[in-house]
Amino acid sequence: MMEESFDIKQTYLKFLEEDKDMTMPIAAIESLVTMLRIKEPSTSSELINLVKSNTEILKSSIPNAISLSAGCDLFMRFVLRNTNLYSDWESCKQNLVENGELFVQRAKESRAKSADFGLPFIKDDDTILVHAFSRVVYQLLLKARSEKLLRFRVIVTESRPTGTGYHMAKLLREADIPVELIVDNAVGYVIHKVDKILVGAEGVAESGGIINHIGSYQIGCLAKANNKPFYVVTESHKFVRLFPLAPNDLPTAIQSKQENDDDDEDLFKTQLIDFTPHEYITALITDLGVLTPSAVSEELIKIWYD
Repeated sequence: MMEESFDIKQTYLKFLEEDKDMTMPIAAIESLVTMLRIKEPSTSSELINLVKSNTEILKSSIPNAISLSAGCDLFMRFVLRNTNLYSDWESCKQNLVENGELFVQRAKESRAKSADFGLPFIKDDDTILVHAFSRVVYQLLLKARSEKLLRFRVIVTESRPTGTGYHMAKLLREADIPVELIVDNAVGYVIHKVDKILVGAEGVAESGGIINHIGSYQIGCLAKANNKPFYVVTESHKFVRLFPLAPNDLPTAIQSKQENDDDDEDLFKTQLIDFTPHEYITALITDLGVLTPSAVSEELIKIWYD
């Protein structure tokens, strides 16, 4: 009965609801591991088909699924690699679930590793510009304040249309970090007094460019024009096999949302994400270490073809 009633989407949403710090790719991987534990496929082909079908359900039913897709694709690669390691099916099945749980645990730890690698980039008296809410950027700033006792201030954009900058500013204020909230259009006004920019990422493309909250691209342009370092703090499980060529060259299903139901709907499409090309990015601070944008494709090759 439990097997028949399993719903991958509801399982995924439940993981996100129960743990507010969980990211989309981790929730996707957790859901797929849970599915395997419940469904108990009897052959390797059934296993692969189950993962494929449930992955497709997740990708098609969850909006803005760039990072979710990265998690699903990574888990599929993990499954394919593991099914080839064992000669008998029972050993394969048992090890797959156990290794899947270990895989999830390592992915969860990657945020802390990224923050550790980012600590040397924050200095006393820094003024840091942050765009939108990013868990890994927040963890880095928290570590710098609480563990290294650094004194710095943060300028946060309000990050329309989601308004997640308000949440980021609130968390920083609660952590006793001096913070100023600005409207998105004021970035050019404050850029001269900023020492560096820190942003997270919904996904990191093969080129080393990032898919992130709308407005990231224009901040990248302003940073380059004003000689300010633009750092991306992210986890490697957000590396995706996509190769956008322009800021709006993204899957249409995740680019916008409708603001209301007026007849003239084209007036009310609100962009949610954009793509910042690699040439605007100084470095990517990840759980694998500090990478140049060009190193991302090498890491993807290691993940998929080793």
